[in-house]
Amino acid sequence: MTALMVVLEHDRGEVPVGSLEALTAGRALAADMGAPMEAVVVGDADLTAVAGEYGASAVHQVTNAMLSDYGPDAWGEAVAQLARSAAPAAVMAVGTDRGNEVMAQIAARLDLPFVANCLSIEPGDSWSMTRVQWGGSLLEDSTLTADIKLVSFAHHAVEAAAGGATTPSVTSFDADLDASLAATVITDRVVLASGVTLSTAPVVVSGGRGVGSEDAFAPLEELAELLGGRVGCSRAVTNNGWRPHSDQVGQTGTRIAPEIYIACGISGAIQHWVGAMASKNILAINTDSDANMVTKAGYAVIADLHEVVPAISAEIRRRRGE
Repeated sequence: MTALMVVLEHDRGEVPVGSLEALTAGRALAADMGAPMEAVVVGDADLTAVAGEYGASAVHQVTNAMLSDYGPDAWGEAVAQLARSAAPAAVMAVGTDRGNEVMAQIAARLDLPFVANCLSIEPGDSWSMTRVQWGGSLLEDSTLTADIKLVSFAHHAVEAAAGGATTPSVTSFDADLDASLAATVITDRVVLASGVTLSTAPVVVSGGRGVGSEDAFAPLEELAELLGGRVGCSRAVTNNGWRPHSDQVGQTGTRIAPEIYIACGISGAIQHWVGAMASKNILAINTDSDANMVTKAGYAVIADLHEVVPAISAEIRRRRGE
């Protein structure tokens, strides 16, 4: 059986958790296929140890001077050339914006169908899968038939877990890239924020319309800082101009998967729930016991957030002796 290739998303050698999720999902899928799992690394980043820790039997190092940084056209063409050469049974990636963008490029260049954001896959002559549609409000059952199956596994659908450790072989593949593909390669970067980001924070303290104003987010900022987390918000908050769009949690904002999500004064519309539902624990603070976020949360405090949030911060400081 030819291999399942997993394209590892990375940022100049830094591996996001999404790529580890892809390897975890890929390892299980390859076992169901009775095929080896192989990793694809675009550029000169050395990810062999990571790939081996998660069970990849081989690493395909795709090289070209143009691949020194991310560019969807260049990455897509490079992996498409590798797929034509190696003829794998399937190519997959994590279903992040970047992962889906690269897979769509590969599909267009190979003239093959691509199924994005899968939650489960049953391989066979044709593959059956359940995938996320409409930002998580709809689950679609699909069937895929193609010479090379192209799929992405939904971000946060599995928890990254090392396993099946190997010492992978490494093969270099020199891609032949036209100069025109450099048009979308990153050439400069501006750091908008440093440290823990909203998408990676272990704790997210989020506020909705019930917070009341821009200034009223100060207690949420304090709590997030005490817990080593970040502040998020609902779409209503960004619409009111209280917080920037970069803080928005939801279908049209950032999808998060913290250890705990503290939702303050958020009703929990489906668009917001889609962005927060991968949280391992959810604490809702709201005066409305029937609010959607309250009914879906594992824990809830039915009270005024303006009293509860400062009280939590005060108790944290007391226990720390501050």
